[in-house]
Formats: sequence, structure tokens, C-alpha cells
Amino acid sequence: MTAPSSLQSRLRTTALCAALSLAPALGLAQGGVMNLLNSLGGGSSGGGLLGAVTGQSAQPQGDDLIGLLSRSVENIDEAREIDIGRQLASVLLGSKPLHPDMRLQHYVNQLGRWISLQSARPHLPWTFVVLDDKGYNAFAAPGGYVFVTKGLIDSCADEGELAGILAHEITHVTAKHHLHAMRKTAQSGVVTQLVASQIKTNAVGNLVASQLFALGRNLYARGLDQTDEFHSDREGVALAARAGFDPYGLVSVLQNLRTATPDNPMFTLALSTHPPAQTRLDQLEQAMGRRLDSYTGGPGVTVAQRLGGGQDGGAAGRKAKK
Repeated sequence: MTAPSSLQSRLRTTALCAALSLAPALGLAQGGVMNLLNSLGGGSSGGGLLGAVTGQSAQPQGDDLIGLLSRSVENIDEAREIDIGRQLASVLLGSKPLHPDMRLQHYVNQLGRWISLQSARPHLPWTFVVLDDKGYNAFAAPGGYVFVTKGLIDSCADEGELAGILAHEITHVTAKHHLHAMRKTAQSGVVTQLVASQIKTNAVGNLVASQLFALGRNLYARGLDQTDEFHSDREGVALAARAGFDPYGLVSVLQNLRTATPDNPMFTLALSTHPPAQTRLDQLEQAMGRRLDSYTGGPGVTVAQRLGGGQDGGAAGRKAKK
């Protein structure tokens, strides 16, 4: 994949302009976080993430989600997929709070939406949210919901690395990796026991909600199949390049992750739910070769610089020393 330098420049300029075009800033007064939840990801389906948290979003129709998943993911239409994703998003938001920095929330949401426009499913009600967590993690849910932790953002040396991470998660959604993983769990019969335990503890109120809660907790604790992770790495670097970012941003992220030790609590979940970073790098090297080199740029702008102030932080220094 080669492109004239002028085209590369136009792509990158367009992407950066889109990232700079932040939505009108919401006030930081009391209630701002709830307004943000309402505004993010409402799309044509309505409700936003506030509906997921308060239970006001539409529940998936039918009384046996497990039976539906057991038959075929193709039986789940897009509206149902979005509803399932909204409910799984509430599981994630129930475990970690939303980060209170409104400018950061809008920046990540706008950056993610720009990248998603270059994906195979640009029409989904894409929603990107920063969780107030010092850990190094990113999650996605069906229908276009993507979450990144503040700890992960702080570790990014520049915008290209964050773009690579978001592109990886976007690919999980477009390929319906989570729905396929839930289907495997449903077929295994293990989820029946998980649902029973949730009902006994009165954690949820009806069968569909019980099934979603159990499936979500199980899915995010064990992670996706390695083949899904490798697929999202390969497609993610290409998606980042289409959006005008350095495709080696994700490679840089994996190189940093490779040095993390399993006993470091910041990386515990990321390391336990993903293939070894070196294996992912090896797979990417075989897939990329030199085909994306023409899309590679110099040192990129940092997140702090994009937000208009603050220190670049240790992550920027890490890249500068490479």
C-alpha cells in the first residue's frame, strides 16, 4: 500500500483537524457528567450512555438471549446488537467511574468517531468513553461502544498510539468479535451456572438482564480469542492509516507493553486477557511487511498538546528517547 506524499499529508491533516474539532465544551458544573453521558453515543437509537446506567435504555427483546446466541450471531440484527452493547456498556460503567475531565472525554470521543468513519461500519452510534482508572486497559462492546482507561491514555507517547488503540477496539466491534465470543459461551452451557448465581444474589431483575450481566462479566474477565486479537491488530493498523495516522502507533504500544511485568497491577488485566505482546508484534510484522511504510510520519502531537496545555508526561519522554 503506497500513496503519494501529498495524499498522505492531506489524510493526516484531515484527521488532525477532525480531532481538533471538539464538540462544544460542556460546563464542569454539577450535573455535567450526566449531561455528557446523555450526549455521547445517542445516535439514531437514542438513550446515550445515561440510559444504560439508569436502566432507561431499551432492553433486548425476547426472554432468552442465550437461546438466540446459541443458534447464530446472524440472527441478531443491528438494532438488537446495539441494545446488547448498551447493556454491556452499563456493566463496564458499573465497575469503573467515568473520568470527570470533560475536555478529555470530548477529545477521545471525537478522535474515535473520526477513525470509526473510515471503518466498515461507520453508521453505528459510535461512543468513546474514558474510565477513571489508573490501569492500562481498553474495552469494546457490540454496537459501537469503546472504553479506554485514563491510565492507558497517560501511557500513550502521542496521538498516533492512542489512534492505534482505538482502531484496534473499533475492529473488534465491526467484526462482531464480542457477539461471537458470547455465542461460544452460550453454547458451552457454562453461562447457565453464571446466570443462576446472579439471580441468587438478586444482582439483576429479569432473565435477559441476568444473561447479559453474566455474559459480560465472563467476557471481560477472560478476554477474546487470540485469533480475534491478531485480526484486530492487523485490521487496526490499516484502519489507523486510512484515518491519516501513523500505522506504527499500535506497534509502538505493543513494544511498550512487551516490557511490562505480570506482577505490575497496572498491566495485570491487559496481560491476562491478550496474547503476549511479542507474539502480537511478530504477527504484525508478517502482515505489514513494508507495505504501510509510506504512511509513517515523524513524532506526533501528544494528547496533552492536543488538549492545549500541560506537560507531555513520561510517555512522551519515552518516545523521544527511542
